Amino acid sequence: MTIVLGRSNPSRRSRPARPGPRTRRRGLRFAAWSLVAVLAVAAGLVGAVLWQNSYDMDERRVSIRHGGHTLNGVLAVPRDGRERHGLVVYVHGDGPVDATHDGGYKPLWEANAKAGYASLSWDKPGVAGAPGDWLDQSMDDRADEVAAAIAWARARPDVDGDRIGLWGASQAGWVLPKVAARTPVSFVVAVSPAVNWLRQGRHHLLAELRADGASAARVKAEVARSDAVRRLLERHATFEEYVRAMGGDADGMTADRWGFVSRNWTADATRDLRALRGVPVLLVLAGQDVNVDTAETERVYRKVLGAGGAARVERYPDATHSLLKRSVEQSDLRITLTALFSPRSLFADGFLDGQRQFLEQLGRGGGGMTRS
Repeated sequence: MTIVLGRSNPSRRSRPARPGPRTRRRGLRFAAWSLVAVLAVAAGLVGAVLWQNSYDMDERRVSIRHGGHTLNGVLAVPRDGRERHGLVVYVHGDGPVDATHDGGYKPLWEANAKAGYASLSWDKPGVAGAPGDWLDQSMDDRADEVAAAIAWARARPDVDGDRIGLWGASQAGWVLPKVAARTPVSFVVAVSPAVNWLRQGRHHLLAELRADGASAARVKAEVARSDAVRRLLERHATFEEYVRAMGGDADGMTADRWGFVSRNWTADATRDLRALRGVPVLLVLAGQDVNVDTAETERVYRKVLGAGGAARVERYPDATHSLLKRSVEQSDLRITLTALFSPRSLFADGFLDGQRQFLEQLGRGGGGMTRS
């Protein structure tokens, strides 16, 4: 006889026991509390993001007429109860930048507001629905645009026309002094500004090749390619000629971008910087900048502006070209999480405070102090 263990009746299959009413109620309560906990955590995270991305200033959409077009702008005003404020006018770097730089300008605007200054910025032509195309602009076109915005601001009753200055980064280095030659400005904050288009491009190329650990053969080939592009620019080659010369590989270059480069490749800020003599200038330089030769920038600024004694240099050793912390910029995930939960921490330590202090010192007559 075969004995089947665990079965009282081998002729019937065993059935799993069904939970009783009390067990089911207990399970439902657990699921409900788990859902409540998840929702509470989610609400807390959303609240933290909203709080961290709320800034102590009021933002207003504005429209500025220039050259038959409208500049779509944002005016960020301090909440200090004053009727009039000084103004920081923002001059973008390269690329299709909107008025807030995807929100990246807001921590800077807040720092300005703490110092009693409003901030003005606008979408580049062709960006965020704005009319025109920024790739059609020369550096002189960009300077005319900024001068028109300053004229618009001076006509406003809530702006102190005697305290209007400029903030500009990277490519703006070729625009800032041109603006100062067109209209009086009270100060300039120049962040990672370039001086010479061609030298800046060569510096960037070699820095990237070093970072990639490129072989000597690759460096030689890339430099030769760069020299070939320069010769094409010198003879005003068309985009089609450029593509043929590159063996059919445009390498990301477009016809519109080629037109922009053709209009601006001779840019050099050295002579234009003379318009900033006597103007308080804060020159901000990053220690991890692979885009701009900061040593050349500092040398030229000191040489040209030294006579006026108004240049102040601040260096941030661990900052990248965008003045972000290098450890943050190296990771897309860290950039995203930091932008969500602590956007002010994106920037190099001391950068926001340094900008605020510079503006505060202007009010106390200390903008011309030189710092090495």
